[in-house]
Amino acid sequence: MRFPVIAATLLAAGLALAGCSSSSSSTRADAKRAAMKHTITASNVLAQITATVTTSKLSGTVTAANDPNHLLGRPGQYMSKVTFTDSRIKAADVDGTKVGDVERGGAVEVFADPAGAEARAKYIQAIGKSMPVFAEYDYVHGAVLVRVSHYLTPTQAAGYKTATSGLG
Repeated sequence: MRFPVIAATLLAAGLALAGCSSSSSSTRADAKRAAMKHTITASNVLAQITATVTTSKLSGTVTAANDPNHLLGRPGQYMSKVTFTDSRIKAADVDGTKVGDVERGGAVEVFADPAGAEARAKYIQAIGKSMPVFAEYDYVHGAVLVRVSHYLTPTQAAGYKTATSGLG
């Protein structure tokens, strides 16, 4: 009589564990999909911006191979970056600049954490104070830094801040 009780108990425990295992693994898979869906990248931040600031347009995606600053993926630096143009900036104002330069519109840089974005913004602002030709508008939202050309008026640049205000 003892054997059937033990067997039944083991069978019930095995079924319970199997149910938990698949439930737990499906919960982990659901969580992973949700995290990937909400992962912030420079590209999806720019998509959010261009939906609101219709004068902005992607001009380039920065990779480790083409990063002029050689910062992409390095410790404490941006994990993804895109550049954009803004059609309100006059061509004559940016004559002599290259595609991808912030003066032509701006850039979106995404860091692993907010401290990285804040540090980068402070560094860029210090350069702009010492050399006004490099001045720009910088908006930090969590781990995202949106850099905007100084050729835009303060009101025009504020549109970028508003477009990304829900990020951080």
